[in-house]
Amino acid sequence: MSYQKKHIKTHSTYAFENNTNAVAASQMRNALNKLADSVKDDEKLRNKFENELDSFFSLFRRYLVEKSSGNTLLWEKIKSPSKEEVIDYQTLKPTMDDTSSLSKLAVLKLNGGLGTSMGCVGPKSVIEVREGNTFLDLSVRQIEYLNRQHDSDVPLLLMNSFNTDKDTEHLIKKYSANRIRIRSFNQSRFPRVYKDSLLPVPSHYDDPLDAWYPPGHGDLFESLHASGELDALLAQGREILFVSNGDNLGATVDFKILNHMIETGAEYIMELTDKTRADVKGGTLISYDGQVRLLEVAQVPKEHIDEFKNIRKFKNFNTNNLWINLKAVKRLVESSSLQMEIIPNQKTIKRGGQEINVLQLETACGAAIRHFEGAHGVVVPRTRFLPVKTCSDLLLVKSDLFYLEHGSLKLDPSRFGPNPLIKLGSHFKKVNDFNARIPHIPKIVELDHLTITGNVFLGKNVTLKGTVIIVCSDGHNIDIPNGSVLENVVITGNLQILEH
Repeated sequence: MSYQKKHIKTHSTYAFENNTNAVAASQMRNALNKLADSVKDDEKLRNKFENELDSFFSLFRRYLVEKSSGNTLLWEKIKSPSKEEVIDYQTLKPTMDDTSSLSKLAVLKLNGGLGTSMGCVGPKSVIEVREGNTFLDLSVRQIEYLNRQHDSDVPLLLMNSFNTDKDTEHLIKKYSANRIRIRSFNQSRFPRVYKDSLLPVPSHYDDPLDAWYPPGHGDLFESLHASGELDALLAQGREILFVSNGDNLGATVDFKILNHMIETGAEYIMELTDKTRADVKGGTLISYDGQVRLLEVAQVPKEHIDEFKNIRKFKNFNTNNLWINLKAVKRLVESSSLQMEIIPNQKTIKRGGQEINVLQLETACGAAIRHFEGAHGVVVPRTRFLPVKTCSDLLLVKSDLFYLEHGSLKLDPSRFGPNPLIKLGSHFKKVNDFNARIPHIPKIVELDHLTITGNVFLGKNVTLKGTVIIVCSDGHNIDIPNGSVLENVVITGNLQILEH
């Protein structure tokens, strides 16, 4: 049996690190004070900015401490969660039409992301998903239908970032006649930090956008509180906030989970779903020192990565559909008790024609689970997790595998088994290219696996079944003709069919 020797630091190393940390912290504090001084003649704005910089400073100081103390989880202490810590959706009590709980509910969509990874300008939530509807349209339609159906008044909140705020404000005006109250607020704007000097990139409040960053969705709790929205919700008698990613089309209000949360008094419920081979990197719930915690791939030591990805040991992953008690949020924020794991994200920016390495310190709202009483996971059906991160996902949600009902995507009942695995190559990375190459979405109810790479175009009324692989070599193109039925085929090389 081999033992790994842990590298123990000497006293002198600790002393040195403590000193360098103290210096880095005081230099950062001075720089942030100067940054705050750049706001003149507007006391309200200055106060808001100072509060934001204070929040950033406590995050930065925590980062320094964690970095030097090697604050990592001990792998041998990680256990699978108990039956109380993770329960199955099927075991929840069926709810008769008990909709009185809706008066306690508010829904929040995380709306801080841009559509850049899919080649789009502006907020990701304005990408058209289905029948002329954007992500945002579908969220609004779902809540509006819920309110009409149950004569309720569930509000929809949008947490924007400084990247998406202006566009979103403009967009939500079009829903003013709808039966829905939409509130939007901004998450924090934190300064990026030079990787070498650990000093802030911006020196003035009005410095360009690339000097700042939104600090991940873990910032939800602070921002909800700082914006006044938290107190407003509590004043209306709202107790539970259902949070999900703006691009998860499966995250609809679920009465079984809502009523289960009210009955059990749990302060936090995380929806998990079973891992497939496509989700091996998803964060998972673990039991650690008698606490439920979220374990992300970034926290796993290199030698245990394969074990982490093993879908037998860690069976499910976090969908980021979260149900959170608002009174608990108020208590934890006001006592500064929320200390989620810090995710240092490295980026590069251009200064004077040079690429410079910068750090942005982020947190995730799923990691807050360990601070809430009675927190647990519920393993939900895969239909509650339909994220659209790439154009491969877009093909799936636009297809005949689903139909649209009151803003919700429902799976075609004739579909059997898990969703097909779709992998589109780099020619399909951007939405415009995707739309040009696949102007008509193929029928895929009987598809298991699709791979398309290279310069490929699909015609009208194409049906794909089983496993279909289309690989076009460089310098060529493949045109799949109208009306083609492709079943368990591999097409390679060059294919042009001329219409007679």
